[in-house]
Amino acid sequence: MTPWEAIAIFAAGAAAGGINAVVGSGSLITFPTLVALGYPPVLANVSNNIGLVPGSIASCWGYRKELAGQGGRLLRLGAGSLLGALAGGLLLLRLPESAFQMIVPVLIAVALVLVVVQPRVNRWVQKRRKGDVGHGGPLLWILVCLAGVYGGYFGAAQGILLISLLGIFLPDDMQTVNGIKNALTGIVNATAAVLFVFIAEVDWAVVGLIALGATLGGYTGASVGRKLPPWALRSVIVCVGLVAIVKLLTG
Repeated sequence: MTPWEAIAIFAAGAAAGGINAVVGSGSLITFPTLVALGYPPVLANVSNNIGLVPGSIASCWGYRKELAGQGGRLLRLGAGSLLGALAGGLLLLRLPESAFQMIVPVLIAVALVLVVVQPRVNRWVQKRRKGDVGHGGPLLWILVCLAGVYGGYFGAAQGILLISLLGIFLPDDMQTVNGIKNALTGIVNATAAVLFVFIAEVDWAVVGLIALGATLGGYTGASVGRKLPPWALRSVIVCVGLVAIVKLLTG
């Protein structure tokens, strides 16, 4: 690894950490960077996933005020994220890389539509809720688990999927939803990372550079994200999501 390659990886990690804190899709910066530098796709994906874990922790710390009192939800939904991440990580190591790539742009596009219509759908859901659904109900748990499968396999834009689902099913403001999203994506990344450490090839130099950058970017991104009004946060989500679709379709 040359000094310029190291700088490029660190910078990609910082950018990814910041974007992940605000919305997600940070892997669409780090993963293509590693592939462009000549790393094999699976090795790049595994090393990237492990490296972004500290950034997830930093973004959660940045959203600690919004996450106060969310322990019950995080335990319930986090269990779904953990199980999904294990399944997704195993799929990554056992299935051909092309298996998920064909549907990823579709998943992101659906998520963006959900983000745009989320306020109206949220009101519709609120009117039809019965009983205590403070955790979003069993349907949200299943969907969060499926998002964990996706996140454990590839990870890019899982934040967009989660924030759209959480925004619809949970009666909370956008900043709280974003904080919960950061915690759940952190659980997914950490779970997959533990799995990869034991059963996959890892480039630890890449992991270290991405981790340093993502930690800096994650905390900075959380500070910026917490100050954005809901409409601005949704705008950022849509813009990043559209860029993600273009990158995936053009390769």
